[in-house]
Amino acid sequence: MFGVNLCFQVIRQKFSTDGSEIVLLTDGEDSTISTCFDEVKQSGAIIHTVALGPSAAKDLEELSKMTGGVKTASTDNAQNNGLIDAFSSLSSGNGLITQRSIQLESKGATLKDGEWMNGTVTVDSTVGNDTLFLVTWTAQQPQMFVSDPSGKIYDTFSVDAISKMAYLKIPNTAKDGIWTYNLMSSAQTLTLTVTSRAANPNVTPITVDSKMNKDTSTFPSPMVVYAEVRQGSVPIIGATVTALIESADGTTVTLELLDNGAGADVSENDGVYSRYFRSYKANGRYSLKVRALGGTSTQMSRPQVNGAFYVPGWIENGEVKMNPPRPEFNVSDLQGKQVSFSRTASGGSFVVTNIPSGSIQDVFPPSQITNLKAQVEGNRINLTWTAPGDDYDHGHAQEYIIRMSESILDLRDKFDDALQVNTTDLIPEEANTQEFFVFEPKGINLVNGTNIYIAMQAVDKANLKSKLSNIAQVSVFIPPEKTPCSGSHIYKIMLKWLGELQVTIPK
Repeated sequence: MFGVNLCFQVIRQKFSTDGSEIVLLTDGEDSTISTCFDEVKQSGAIIHTVALGPSAAKDLEELSKMTGGVKTASTDNAQNNGLIDAFSSLSSGNGLITQRSIQLESKGATLKDGEWMNGTVTVDSTVGNDTLFLVTWTAQQPQMFVSDPSGKIYDTFSVDAISKMAYLKIPNTAKDGIWTYNLMSSAQTLTLTVTSRAANPNVTPITVDSKMNKDTSTFPSPMVVYAEVRQGSVPIIGATVTALIESADGTTVTLELLDNGAGADVSENDGVYSRYFRSYKANGRYSLKVRALGGTSTQMSRPQVNGAFYVPGWIENGEVKMNPPRPEFNVSDLQGKQVSFSRTASGGSFVVTNIPSGSIQDVFPPSQITNLKAQVEGNRINLTWTAPGDDYDHGHAQEYIIRMSESILDLRDKFDDALQVNTTDLIPEEANTQEFFVFEPKGINLVNGTNIYIAMQAVDKANLKSKLSNIAQVSVFIPPEKTPCSGSHIYKIMLKWLGELQVTIPK
């Protein structure tokens, strides 16, 4: 491939290719890419790829994969801002997190003559240095105004008429709060990108990292979108996180990502937001962009605890050497702290193949229920879980099958033979809704000490069943009747090591 070879020649004039980084952008087919694979491997260079449009070479991503580079894709749909997002993700991936350029906003719109593109972006206290507003257009320069939280208006953009772009750099540290932008244009497409850096080198900014669960998928295997929102090691929970997935033809699918511990999400309130993606439009490349917004319900959570055992010190040659003290964490430091912010992040690209032409039959079952809980109240059992959908975690299921057994192994291995609970009146709710169901266990003799194990499946309209849920357990405990003891008082003495001792003291 001529482009890569030429890059190597230029680099070798002054430097070694080992450790160098190359950004390769192409919009056409190139059957010769594989011929340079051996040279690329031996060079030690890192190659980042940007596939522009639907005709980019199919082997392009192999260059990123074999060198540890970032692979991105952009369509010809200018208002999706894909090309700028791709280069922003590359520039923000190097250096210390407090020195990186962080993307706060990325939007575009196709306007009619005289229409406005208005919006807001939140500059939080963790960022503010080198804040930049970048505007691009496709025909004529628009009118551009930016206002800070105090109402001060900035309109002195630096304009590059040839490249059809302009930028405004906010001096010093931008005020934290809500900034407003107003762009008035003739009939054309505009885009706006806002970036900033950490306001304090000692304070880690809030970041968003997004990705898919794999680089390639073959229909009908689903993909999972992940977005991790945190400040350093502290998860940010309660944020509004949205994934924008664009196919090669420019069609965009919007997904709300959730941190509820259900469906594709493994753990609740850990700052990792997830969702299944199964709205495939066509074979080829897809690009991922995630937008995260913090508001009144957004707050910091307890950081994840390292599972490693803390060792205070060790002995070396008869001398005691101490490790640094275990880091302290005060829960009260996070209580009541609301977090308002704006972030966008590119999640790179992925490839989907084997999508059939024409209408696609329902091949996606409901997602597995993973948070089934059970509790005994009197002679009834209360169940709670998060509703799956018709297709994984989208839509709503047709019905539920709930079964129970006194043997956890029989329930797991022979679920269809276990005792079925009557769910005639149980109508599934929309996906990701909290479900409640109360029933009286029949067919099991409820004696003291009985263990009942419960599991369930969801069934969709095409009679596709979800995987078996987690198994919930309840235990029957019938307290003994109180026996009156006339002529004496009974006292309980709790002994530290011997347990409970009952002593009868006569009057």
